[in-house]
Amino acid sequence: MTVKLMMISLLLFCIRGWSQSDTINRTDSEGKQHGYWIIYEKNLKSEEGRFDHGVRIGVWKGYYPNGKIKHEITYQNGKPNGYAKFYYENGNISEEGIWKENKWVGDYKYYHPNGNIAYEWKYSETGKRTGVQKYYHENGKLMIEGEWKEGKESGTIKEYDNNGKLIAEKTFNDGQLDVASVKIYTSDNQNIAKKEQVEPNITPVVQETKQVSNDIGVFDGNGFHKVYTKDGKLDREGEWKNGRLIDGKKYFYDENGKLIKTTIYKNGNVVNIIYNN
Repeated sequence: MTVKLMMISLLLFCIRGWSQSDTINRTDSEGKQHGYWIIYEKNLKSEEGRFDHGVRIGVWKGYYPNGKIKHEITYQNGKPNGYAKFYYENGNISEEGIWKENKWVGDYKYYHPNGNIAYEWKYSETGKRTGVQKYYHENGKLMIEGEWKEGKESGTIKEYDNNGKLIAEKTFNDGQLDVASVKIYTSDNQNIAKKEQVEPNITPVVQETKQVSNDIGVFDGNGFHKVYTKDGKLDREGEWKNGRLIDGKKYFYDENGKLIKTTIYKNGNVVNIIYNN
């Protein structure tokens, strides 16, 4: 009698275990994924979330190979639509906001790998940056602040160094820089220039130079060239004369190497600044 009871208990335990595992990775009568699913790649958990007859719904989580969370994305009718959050592999959040119809809307934040905020932007319902936008240095200090309207700079944009000191003010109209309005400040906040000189318009340390033609030669400071920083990022490109960029572009990156703005030169002067959206 005791042995029989033990066998029955064991059978019930096995049935119960099978029933619980059967609630994951199920399909409906048409073979479509339905209910809660855990997706594996090379025996490592890649994603998990719910399907409604083959359509993703609710919050889906993605994972790095080391098991740490990679993203949390809200789905509606199989498409990302709602709150989304992404993470660095070290576990710190990298960006978050509302993702709707393949674009960010409302408040959006991007973070440095150390956890400090890098960008604090606002998007309109059409996915264009609108309202006060802020950029931050890696140490958490404000770097750039100003207003955008429908994706374009509008009004005065202020720039700060990594100690929080105001270093420049620039006025934009419908995304176009008013060169005469540019103010560059010294350490004691004295305006020293009306025309922007972001940095001396001379050749930086060059890792590599590339010409338009197939002939790649030494940078001689004249003609069309692309120059690179020590870490391989494109620094400037365009027409040069005597080591000075005359017509072309100068690129600026944040501490993570992400492009944040592009300065446009014409006849040796700054004619526009494009902030990366």
